[in-house]
Amino acid sequence: MKTIAIYHPYFTGGGAETVSLWILQALQNKYDLTLFTIGDVDFTKLNSMYGTNLSGKYIKVITLVPGFLKKLCYFAIANNKSIQMIFLHLLIRLFKANSHKYDLRISTYNAMDLGQPGIQYIHMIKVLEGKAFHRKISNFIESQISQNISVVNSWHIAKVVKEVYNIEPKIVYPPVVIDIPNFTWNLKENAFICSGRLVEAKEPHRIIKILKSVREQGFNIKLYMTGGGGGVYGWRYNRLIKKLVSENSSWINLYENLPYKEYTELLARCRYGIHYKKEPFGISIAEMVKAGAIPFVRSEGGQVEIVGKHNTELFFNNEEEAVKVIVDVLSNTDKQKQIIHSLDEQKSLFSTQRFMSEFNTVVDAYFDTKV
Repeated sequence: MKTIAIYHPYFTGGGAETVSLWILQALQNKYDLTLFTIGDVDFTKLNSMYGTNLSGKYIKVITLVPGFLKKLCYFAIANNKSIQMIFLHLLIRLFKANSHKYDLRISTYNAMDLGQPGIQYIHMIKVLEGKAFHRKISNFIESQISQNISVVNSWHIAKVVKEVYNIEPKIVYPPVVIDIPNFTWNLKENAFICSGRLVEAKEPHRIIKILKSVREQGFNIKLYMTGGGGGVYGWRYNRLIKKLVSENSSWINLYENLPYKEYTELLARCRYGIHYKKEPFGISIAEMVKAGAIPFVRSEGGQVEIVGKHNTELFFNNEEEAVKVIVDVLSNTDKQKQIIHSLDEQKSLFSTQRFMSEFNTVVDAYFDTKV
């Protein structure tokens, strides 16, 4: 078997984590895999959340820190960006020191100097470059980024990657890992779901404000908030969200670290979804679409590709617009039926089988060039 080294620094929730795990799933039975990460990995727990079937029996894991330091390191990483970047580059240094031992090197965590040319899956630009001090830690050479085969998560990011790195990437939409119970529209709750990491960058506090305004216009809606993949995040913001939830507990429920099965059951019950942040892709939004929910999203970013550019009734630029578009859709059942039919056509774009097949094609092409 050919050997592949994969760089992914931590598994604490989010779309990049989904991509990394399903790349491992796609390659697990074909190659000898080694995962380089900061702390140890609980595949059993990750399998339960993401629907994968990964095993330490087939994937070797090399960690930067010992197990007893993992929680402390992750807390520091989550609450201090400078410390986070130091850890990322310490892991890059470890990865590069061993990269020559493998037939292929892959970063599932954005553009990177892999030590030798390889494959990089780019979710966002300028994530790993850091400052001169950080690059000195790993001897990170930015010009090496353009030597890699690049894969991106959306046309939106493809355009940015071309502008910033002068690279023509291949687009492989992330997999949407969801096995949805069958709830007809009539059986669904008059509820919104907001799923993803409970971090300030996602701005879930704005969603509470938006839906509170919608309720004030006479719509008896609920909100279910989930913490996505869990993990250690900024505790101050987490406390703020919990305070807002407590103040609005008559119509908001917060669920943290839901197992995969419970999350899908909750998602299936909701008629609507909402997401405030402009995303490079937005896996939680694609999950809403696959679950048959109507998602309201920002009008710029990769999430537009998920919902479909033609579904303009679902887009907003700010909180005030969000309230207006939601009220317009909730007030018109015929419009809802049209949107649901339109969203059905989007679902096939994000299957796990399609993702694994397309990524394997990228890997096969890499090895074909080495023959």
